[in-house]
Amino acid sequence: MLTLVLKSLDEDKAEDIVSIDLAGKTPIADYMVVASGRSQRHVSAVADHLVRRLKEDGFGAAHVEGMRQGDWVLIDGGDVVIHVFRPEVREFYRLEKMWLADIPADQIAV
Repeated sequence: MLTLVLKSLDEDKAEDIVSIDLAGKTPIADYMVVASGRSQRHVSAVADHLVRRLKEDGFGAAHVEGMRQGDWVLIDGGDVVIHVFRPEVREFYRLEKMWLADIPADQIAV
């Protein structure tokens, strides 16, 4: 699933894609992926394409929040949780900074 997520985000021109290995750190997911879109429309389009690709590839229907607003879309795919932000919103929340604080630099994929 992680490979599909990263490929989809890259193909849709998401920016600043960060993959964080959460295995053994939290029971919520094995990976968290954080990415940015250039605008509300881009964030929503990237998220919509990813949700469709996950379903088409047999990963089922992911739980999605924030698609209408397009500022911050959360996609819960089970093993992988994806956050797609507008850059200003991402900078405000600094979500990946919180999760990266306790993770050695060699385990962070950018």
